[in-house]
Amino acid sequence: MPHRTMTIQDVAKLLGSDVHRVERLAKRGEIPCQKIGGQFRFNRAAITEWLQQKMGGMSHDHLAEVDAGITTQRQTPEDEAIITPLLRIEAVSTNLGSRTKNSTLRELVALAEKTGLVLALQALREAVIHREELCSTAIERGVAIPHPRRPLPEAIAEPILVVARTSQGIAFGAPDGRMTTLFFLTASQDDRHHLHILARLCRMLRDEKFVARLEAAETPGEMIDLMKQRELEVISE
Repeated sequence: MPHRTMTIQDVAKLLGSDVHRVERLAKRGEIPCQKIGGQFRFNRAAITEWLQQKMGGMSHDHLAEVDAGITTQRQTPEDEAIITPLLRIEAVSTNLGSRTKNSTLRELVALAEKTGLVLALQALREAVIHREELCSTAIERGVAIPHPRRPLPEAIAEPILVVARTSQGIAFGAPDGRMTTLFFLTASQDDRHHLHILARLCRMLRDEKFVARLEAAETPGEMIDLMKQRELEVISE
C-alpha cells in the first residue's frame, strides 16, 4: 500500500512537474499540504482528491505531463493502453434512459454491474453518488466522468469503466453551463491507477472532434472502436 504521506518531490513526480512549481503552489495555499519541521508534507488521499478536481480544467500539455508522471510512478510502459483493456461491450450504452442526475448515476452503476466485476453494488452506488454531491464531475464539452472519491478495493474485483450516452442532455453542473450527454463512470482499486485512468480519459476527451464522433456513434461497438483509436492517438503524441 502506498505511503500516506508524500514529500514535495513525490508530488512533483506525480504531477509531471518540478519541485519549485509545487513549492509555489504550497506557499500560495493552492494545494493541500502542511509544514512539518520546515518542510512541506502532503497527504496522499488529499492530493488524490485535489488532482481529481483539477484534471477537468487542465490544458492538454499539463494533462500529458500528469499522465507521464503517473506512468513513471506506476512503472508501466509509456506506450501501454490503460483505457482499452477496460472497455466491455456490456458496459457501453448509446441510449441512457435517465433524465436526472441521480437516476443517471444509478443507471451507470447498473451498467457497471453487468461486467460481473462489482462485488458490492450498494457500496459502489453510494460512493459515486456521494462524490457527486460534494462536487460535480462534469467537465466541458458535454462530458462527465463520475467516480468515487477513493479507490474501492472491496467493492470491485478489477478497475471498471462505463461509457454511456443520452439523447437528451442531463443538467450535471458543467462549468461551461452545457447539458451533459456523455458519461464515463470509472472506479479503481488503488489511487495511482485511479488517477491514471482519469488523466488518460481527460486527455482523450480534450479533443472536440473525438467527442463529436462519440456523440454520433450508432452502436456500443462503434463507441468502443472510437475509444481505442483515440487512445492510440494520445499515446503516440
